[in-house]
Amino acid sequence: MSTPRTSGRRALRLAATLTASALSITLLAACGSSGGSDAAPASDGKPVNITFWGWAKGTKEVVDAFNASHKDVQVTFEQIPSGVAGGYAKISDASKAGNAPDLFNVEYGALPDFVSQGAVQDITKLVSADLKKKYLPQAVQQTTLAAAQWGLPLDVAPQAFFYRKDLFDKAGITAPPKTWDEYRADALKLKAADPNARIGTFFPDDPGTFEALSWQNGAHWFTAQGDTWSVDIDEPETKRVTDYWQQLISDDLVRVQPSFSQPWTASLQKGETAGYLGAAWGGGVLKSTLATTPDASGKWAVAPVPTWDGKPASGMLGGTTFAVSKNSKKAKAAVEFATWATTTPEGIQARIASGTSSMFPADPDLVPTAKAAFNTDFYAGQDIYSVFIDASKSIRDGWTWGPTMGITNNAMKDAFGKVTQGGTLQAGVEAAQQGTTAELKNRGLKVAQ
Repeated sequence: MSTPRTSGRRALRLAATLTASALSITLLAACGSSGGSDAAPASDGKPVNITFWGWAKGTKEVVDAFNASHKDVQVTFEQIPSGVAGGYAKISDASKAGNAPDLFNVEYGALPDFVSQGAVQDITKLVSADLKKKYLPQAVQQTTLAAAQWGLPLDVAPQAFFYRKDLFDKAGITAPPKTWDEYRADALKLKAADPNARIGTFFPDDPGTFEALSWQNGAHWFTAQGDTWSVDIDEPETKRVTDYWQQLISDDLVRVQPSFSQPWTASLQKGETAGYLGAAWGGGVLKSTLATTPDASGKWAVAPVPTWDGKPASGMLGGTTFAVSKNSKKAKAAVEFATWATTTPEGIQARIASGTSSMFPADPDLVPTAKAAFNTDFYAGQDIYSVFIDASKSIRDGWTWGPTMGITNNAMKDAFGKVTQGGTLQAGVEAAQQGTTAELKNRGLKVAQ
């Protein structure tokens, strides 16, 4: 679906990069450092030691493997809460206090916010053209702002649909839905076969899933021209998604439960929820969530996420980068470690050594390594990575995150949380539009009317 307004807006995307002026003066200040001569051991012969904060499963194992195989650079790791659980606040506070670590993990959606705060360094001079070519283009796009490189991508998160084959068979559904119309039709069949069964869940506390669905439908919430931002969260592409899911909720065809909550887990364990709209990393999450559930293993399968016209298309639901903090004087060493962690088989193997992570590397050459390390018995031996590979190729180009996604997400989440008390998803979209626009103006950025 495209309108003259959206077509014109896309022409202003400037290759999906953000102009420096649109990111405010703080971004320009952050551009000043490109790291010191720190890749070699110090004059006393001791290795360069960098500090690193992260939260993802397997991160400590990556650090341990790097330290064991490198003499010139050593990494001191600190486990912090996930970004939305307090990690971002901790990083932001440390940056303001001048004691942030040399390196930290940040999701794609939060990176522009840290850039606009001046909390991260421009590492363009430390990232060669050959290194950039290793990563999926869509991942590089998400770490490139104002034509500068602000991080190295670890993984990408193309969407996928996880479903219970046995429950689908029981309802007479012979294949997973290819379109959103089929998804609704299958939801009706599942509920008819078992009044307690639902095809999936709307997570009111997780705007990320809604954003991925909007991205998949061709939405572009943020664009910039010169020093002016355009904010179009309530655009037609988003409204199509909003209306569709509002109807599913109104017709009681999906559950409304917090993401990864005890009620959600219980509904999966009881066989009352037959599907999960997630991303590539969801394969490991679902497997871990149901690890102790009797007879769960072998019943789940993975399929491409449904699309509006049946043709492959995906947004991204998550994905993580390595960013060098503005306080670091050891950018070269930090990038050396981040490069190893994101582009070597050893780095990926260390991360998924437990066998529960189904991360999809941003470096496509490492997908076979990730695939070999992930035990697919839970999915009856299905080659789930073939689904992820195809999905990664269908990630829509041109999505840009705004510099105030914390405000955007909180406004949306607050309104979504009222959907079971008479609130609407559209109210969440409108709240996000208004809240984001106000915050951009509050930060001194120009906003197109």
